[in-house]
Amino acid sequence: MTNPFNTVWSPRVLAALRIIAGLLFLAHGTVKLFGFPAGAQPGQVELLTLFGVGAILELVGGALLALGLFTRPVAFVLSGEMAVAYFMFHAPSSFFPAVNGGDAAILFSFIFLYLAVTGPGAFSLDGLRARKLAAA
Repeated sequence: MTNPFNTVWSPRVLAALRIIAGLLFLAHGTVKLFGFPAGAQPGQVELLTLFGVGAILELVGGALLALGLFTRPVAFVLSGEMAVAYFMFHAPSSFFPAVNGGDAAILFSFIFLYLAVTGPGAFSLDGLRARKLAAA
């Protein structure tokens, strides 16, 4: 039995999760690529390093997720990026995420994995593209 409340609100709340996670991820990219906002850690990084590649993924991937464009493949790639970031840069310093600073990497990884499976939810360019294809 379907619940009308869930039918209406689940895609909208999923969209809110996608948009907010995408914008937060984009913000991590702006810190690493442009040093904006000033004083945020780790600050601007070299482009041709692992941090630089991560920054590009964060900026472009975050923007694509916020727009809901290519959501599933982008989210899958970003989930992997965050898993790699956690195990390469956070886990070696301590087993405990509260100590190694990897909480955000773990959360982002699982949020992106969830989006890769569920798709974008409401208010997405993926949905608009699908409706246009269906109408053609």
